[in-house]
Amino acid sequence: MDIEEFRDFGKAAVDYIADYFQTIRDRPVLPNVDPGYLSDLIPDEAPQKGEPWQDVLKDVDRIIMPGLTHWHSPNFHAFYPTANSFPAIVGEMLSAGFGCIGLSWIASPAYTELEVVMMNWLGKLLGLPEEFLNCSQGPGGGVIQGSASEVTFISLLAAKEKKVTELKSQNSPLTEAEIKGKLVAYSSDQSNSSVEKSGLLGSMPMRLLPADENGILRGSVLQEAILKDKEKGLIPCYVVANLGTTPTCAFDNLEEFAPICQKEGVWLHVDAAYAGTAFACPEYRHLNKGVEKADSFNFNPHKWMLVNFDCSAMWVKNAKYLVEAFNVERLYLEDQHKGLAPEYRHWQIALGRRFRALKLWFVLRMYGSEGIQKHVRHQISLAQYFEELVRNDARFEVCSSSMGLVCFKLKGLESLSEKLLKIVSEKKSIYCIAGNHNRKFCIRFAICSRLTEKEDVEFAWKEFKSAADELFGLDSKMSQIVDEIPEKKLRDIHISTPRCEILHEKTK
Repeated sequence: MDIEEFRDFGKAAVDYIADYFQTIRDRPVLPNVDPGYLSDLIPDEAPQKGEPWQDVLKDVDRIIMPGLTHWHSPNFHAFYPTANSFPAIVGEMLSAGFGCIGLSWIASPAYTELEVVMMNWLGKLLGLPEEFLNCSQGPGGGVIQGSASEVTFISLLAAKEKKVTELKSQNSPLTEAEIKGKLVAYSSDQSNSSVEKSGLLGSMPMRLLPADENGILRGSVLQEAILKDKEKGLIPCYVVANLGTTPTCAFDNLEEFAPICQKEGVWLHVDAAYAGTAFACPEYRHLNKGVEKADSFNFNPHKWMLVNFDCSAMWVKNAKYLVEAFNVERLYLEDQHKGLAPEYRHWQIALGRRFRALKLWFVLRMYGSEGIQKHVRHQISLAQYFEELVRNDARFEVCSSSMGLVCFKLKGLESLSEKLLKIVSEKKSIYCIAGNHNRKFCIRFAICSRLTEKEDVEFAWKEFKSAADELFGLDSKMSQIVDEIPEKKLRDIHISTPRCEILHEKTK
């Protein structure tokens, strides 16, 4: 492919993407394919001769598009947002076009230089303490990682190395291997699965402590767990606090955790993967109170801040612990600029780096802080509107509501809500997933797409209402069946049992 063909192909691809977003609202959010569908549509081997780009682009539409779940559809309400915006897309295109690899500062100075500045911009936008910023006089700083999963794992490894070094310097009678075998970490049972996974990968047991009825891990529970482990001869090492848990977007209280971690010499990591973007709005920063006592902090601009995946922002109060954990020097990586700029290869697992800061720069410049704040506040208002719709229907109840997430269910037995979600999911018009609130089944409704508007929320609510009507069987046949249940049987059934559960009793 020569440059002129590339121009044509690239322009056609941009047009295809633009057309996709113009039509995304009309597409079923979930694909209608079965596992293995794609292997029947393409040859078993790569072609001997190259094919025209026009044919390849046609096959994207014929083969790939039918198998996509449309994460940026205004009818996608599962998980949490995965951010997307046109400035970020263009930034990603330019990054791929430049094709550099950030092994070191000299490998592409702009990679490091822009990232240093962008992490300062982001930290100031969120109101983080100055000691976390690259522009501070202290040893702290920020770096862009691939995901919150990586950050949690990296922080665990840094905490592990720090604890081993400390105990060895205190002339511990234990060997390094014995120390590592006794280390233990803690988090909430509401934390993301990646938190538990970090413990598995880092060979450090992760205690998932029970949260309270609001999904919050209390400091007293953490303190009790630490004391019990110390009595067993174990060594507390690492705590992950959640600002916005995965099931319900609950916020742990950092002010309860911080004095415990400081007293016990435990690394405190803050995972604000989704909700951290909200701290761009001053009215939500109280939820971050106590962050100045943390050792590391993370949120994902690729979740709610309009920056395409992957872009996960990590700050540490003292970067030397990352460098000590990951520094491996080689002659071919040396240059004369050592100490004048951060060598981010020592702050991460991988050696090479992509130019993630470019798309972040584009988004922050083109939206500005006001645009980011407007986006966050708008999506929260949509979630509040959905919550209002749920509360106005006597058949439903709201379990929790936080930021852009509403957890709700049908009143009565949990199986009702399970059936409701199944009916909605099978229609593929909207996409929601199950969750749990206070260890009971609920449905999670998240405002995810930047394209979602009030009419999309109303459409989703109509889907749930219609499914509830179907489930409750508000037709004459249903009423007739219920009427045929013997009076004694009806008395045995709890007065609040919905009609569909009464029918279930009848069909037994």
